[in-house]
Amino acid sequence: MTSWQEHAIWWQVYPLGFVDAPKALADAPHEPTRTLRALIGWLDYAVGLGASGLALGPIFTASTHGYDTVDHFGIDPRLGDRADFDALVAAAHERGLRVMLDGVFNHVGHEHPAFRTAVENGPDSAEARLFDLTWSEPGAEPSHRNFEGHDALVALNHNDDAVAELVGEVMRYWLRAGADAWRLDAAYAVPTSFWQRVLPTVRAEFGEAYVVGEVIHGDYAQIVTESGMDAVTQYELWKAIWNSIRERNFYELDHALGRHNDMLEAFVPLTFVGNHDVTRIATQIPDPRVRAHALVLLMTLGGTPSVYYGDEQGYEAVKEERFGGDDAIRPAFPDAPADLPEGGWDVYHLHQELIAVRRRHPWLHRARTRALDLSNETYAYEAVGDGGRLVVVLNLADTPARVDGVGVTAVVAGQAELGDGGGWVRVDACGWAVLE
Repeated sequence: MTSWQEHAIWWQVYPLGFVDAPKALADAPHEPTRTLRALIGWLDYAVGLGASGLALGPIFTASTHGYDTVDHFGIDPRLGDRADFDALVAAAHERGLRVMLDGVFNHVGHEHPAFRTAVENGPDSAEARLFDLTWSEPGAEPSHRNFEGHDALVALNHNDDAVAELVGEVMRYWLRAGADAWRLDAAYAVPTSFWQRVLPTVRAEFGEAYVVGEVIHGDYAQIVTESGMDAVTQYELWKAIWNSIRERNFYELDHALGRHNDMLEAFVPLTFVGNHDVTRIATQIPDPRVRAHALVLLMTLGGTPSVYYGDEQGYEAVKEERFGGDDAIRPAFPDAPADLPEGGWDVYHLHQELIAVRRRHPWLHRARTRALDLSNETYAYEAVGDGGRLVVVLNLADTPARVDGVGVTAVVAGQAELGDGGGWVRVDACGWAVLE
């Protein structure tokens, strides 16, 4: 892992939503109203937040939501063109921001030219080998393996060498164009042996590229080891953070942090409390008094943190399991930060404060944690790494909480009362503090 990866904090954006693009490519005007360049006016906002990278959702030509790709080498016309991409990357790099792209390599859209050619030319065509197809009768469209029951998402045949060559070519093409990192969408659905074939060809040319796979279930460490990826998404921790706070059950979090410590022995996960696929963290935690606790955890635990656009403004939205159910969590942003509603800036400033804590303690990237005090509504832990130590106290109760035996001398963030020379700490009802 290179030094820039160890200091990375991502601001994740879903571009099609951000620019308020039409839901379907077929409905797009000849010239888009807003392109990827609309993000340039937000880069200073991201830098001011404390981010060091811009993680983009799908930007390649697709039929609808971006995960039904029809051209991996072209910018979606709803987002502009290659010149718009180049301008955004140049502006990001000028500000020291790395750029991550979203690679959808488990499947393609139903209208992808290779799939359409396979259907037209039959089972003996080169294109047919790119997919898992079942031909019932001559002239009829074959049935195909899809992604999680979505027939419009045609699964690729990851045993075929041509698929591996294509994915490697796509990844190298956009790294040459200025990208610094890849998120591998639905990596859990792709055999790790496939990534073993692809990633060495990428790393031979781009040894510093960061590659993180979307993995929800399974043995995270084993997947990283077998695939050659740098990291995977830490969904176990995401779930434990919001559910422990909402249900006032820190025992769940403590169990998850034990597993998280084990993962950190093998790799550094991508950590988050929100992304483009889940209900907003501010919605998951109905009590506004304890929403900050989730961010405190994100920024004081080992991992590579990612902040989903809008979370830093306290946006609320529910993901629904229906067609269009992601729209609310993938909103349009205004033309400039000054146009945001006034009510979210306190949340933004809290992000700044806690990201600054992480910047001053870069060893948190690989920090391990140990519980100092644990109950349903109170959790105190120490984060330790590379000679550094912080203590975090979280209180969900409606009464103040006191924790003894912490051994701290100063409040780094939040509010707390120290007593007995730092031997004990008291935080307010529903309060939190980071101490050293």
